[in-house]
Amino acid sequence: MSWLEILPLVFVMVAGPQILTPIFLATTEHWRANSAAYVAGASLSITLVVTLAYVFGVGAVGQGASNTTLSAIILGVLLLAMGHTYRTRNESEPPRWMGKLGAATPRFSFRLGFLLLGFFPTDVLTSAAVGSYLAANDAPWADAVPFVLLTLFVLALPSLVLVGFGERAESFLPKARDWMNENSWIVNEVVIVFFIGLALNNLLG
Repeated sequence: MSWLEILPLVFVMVAGPQILTPIFLATTEHWRANSAAYVAGASLSITLVVTLAYVFGVGAVGQGASNTTLSAIILGVLLLAMGHTYRTRNESEPPRWMGKLGAATPRFSFRLGFLLLGFFPTDVLTSAAVGSYLAANDAPWADAVPFVLLTLFVLALPSLVLVGFGERAESFLPKARDWMNENSWIVNEVVIVFFIGLALNNLLG
């Protein structure tokens, strides 16, 4: 899998509450422990889904799958993500669990990371597609590592920004959190359209 194939998959993994949550957690009192626990929970669930798909061949990819097949899978996942983002664009109230993020504990953060990245429909489809594709092409499981690590890196970015920029990040992150909470669907749709273009180019090129 090339980086151009991995990037749209990673974006689908983190689009929505998956990336909003670590931004919220980075503004909590115990942000270090909460952020680390969230990423740890996410790493466990992503790895689990990819591994199960790899071992049992779960998914639509058959034997002898090609790069064209992977591009078609990526396109399908992106279209699903685009539809979900559009359908939920007018939801004025955030999920109930988001109200608990201000007083989050590491245990709660770990559980949230595990559930969001392991049971959210688009995340399950994406991780399963990666594992199934590698299994169908007799590729080693280790080829999924870049996908997993890049997803975790994006999830860790809010806390890494806080570590790197200190007080400036402390004032910036709450503003970024509020802005993304209000406008995230627009940003998501724009980026999804861009990656759909890349997937179509791979299919038709």
